[in-house]
Parts: sequence; structure tokens; C-alpha cells
Amino acid sequence: MEPFGRFSPVNDERLPMVKAASLADILYAKLEEEIISGVIPAGSKLPAQKDIAEREEVSRTVVREAVARLEAQGFAVARQGSGVYVSETAQYRAFQVTKEELSELSDVIKLLEMRQAIEAEMAGLAAARRTQADIAEMRAALRRMREVGDDPAASAQVDSEFHLAIARATQNDYFVRFIQFLGVRLVPPRSLYLRDQSEDVHHAYVGKVSDEHEALLEAIIRMDIEGARLAARLHMQESLIRHSELSDAIASGNDGSRPK
Repeated sequence: MEPFGRFSPVNDERLPMVKAASLADILYAKLEEEIISGVIPAGSKLPAQKDIAEREEVSRTVVREAVARLEAQGFAVARQGSGVYVSETAQYRAFQVTKEELSELSDVIKLLEMRQAIEAEMAGLAAARRTQADIAEMRAALRRMREVGDDPAASAQVDSEFHLAIARATQNDYFVRFIQFLGVRLVPPRSLYLRDQSEDVHHAYVGKVSDEHEALLEAIIRMDIEGARLAARLHMQESLIRHSELSDAIASGNDGSRPK
């Protein structure tokens, strides 16, 4: 891949702001890919913003935004009086899941697909290795989940704590670190699935998720490895089905068919 290849002969200065934002997204993704792949090596200095703008035929505003995002994500670092350099650890920051990304159903579904495999194996290991302290932590998380009820933010936080307790029960620090990294991003925003729904639908949703969690905990308590894997996979599949159906309903322009 040739670094900083041109997008098109279009001068974006004449385009509306929404187009400029789109070009910044494209440039950021291009630079990120080149950093991760090593086309732009770790420790190297990025070209001056005016040079990038000329080569890509975009405005300096687009370049500034893209470079600022590289810095925010840890791919680049600015050195006063010297310029912007690729972080020495940039390639190890390749995996990112931001809160902003999960504002769209399509991205929530992608995360749920990934979690199916991870959560199932994590639950199996937890069932094999859990201690009484691990069980107490999981039970406490589910108890707090019942106490917060329909509060979406509080419920998401406690939900992530439950999955973190399962991760700890694996006695594998890498699972713990991964779940800590995802944090509340583990839990799809309930507002996407339940917006405009009645209070009864909200209660039913909370009850169903609670039942799925209880089944998972019971399998882990019994040290039922395959049962725990199955319960975790079912929990992920149910959430994936709910959000996939909603995505299909929205794509067809028929929100009224949203699954209950």
C-alpha cells in the first residue's frame, strides 16, 4: 500500500461540513491502517499536515481532525516544537471499541457476535475453576442488578460487573483485562432496543435477562462446564437475535414490527 494515496480530485473546501467530517473519518481510518500494518513505522514522524493535505487533496481542517483522533487513540504523540510521531506501541493499540461506535445497531451486533465465542469459553473455565468467593461476587452482582431495576445506566454497570466476576473466576488475568477493557461496552445500550416501548416491555426485558444470568450462575455453581458454556452462548444468542430483529425492522422502515 502506498502511504497517503489520494482520495479523489475533489476539493473538500467547497463541500458541506458533513462531507468534511466523512473525509476526516476516511483519512483517520487510512492512517490507522497504515500505522497498524507498519507502512508508517512506529517511532517515525508523520509528514507535516500541509503535506498530507496536498497529497490527499483535502483541507487542513480534515487533516487536523484525523491526526487529533490518532493522538486521542494512542496511535500518535505530539512533541512540542518537533511534530507528530507514531507511538512506539501503536501496533498494540489496534483493537478499539469505543462508546461512540456502539450508538449504531450494526456495531452492537458485531460486538455481540464476537462475545458469543469469548463468553462461552470464559463461562466454561469459570465453572471449572470458580471459588466460593467468586460465587459470592457473582451473586452480589445479580442482587444489585435486581435492586437497580429499570435504571438503564445502573443496570449496564452492574451487568458488566457480573461478567467481570465470571472473568475473575477463570483465574486467567487475560480474560479479566479484556472484560475490564470492554467495561459497559459489554452491555448493548438498552435505549436502542427498547426505545418507544411500554413500561411492561421494559419489565419483561429486564426479567428475561435476569433469568439468563441466573441460569448461567447456576451452571457455574454446579461446576457444569458444558452447561455454563451453553448458558453463556444462549444469553449472547438471545441478545443477538433481539437486536438483529430490531435492525431488520428498522431497515424495512417498519419500527412497529419491533420484537416485543
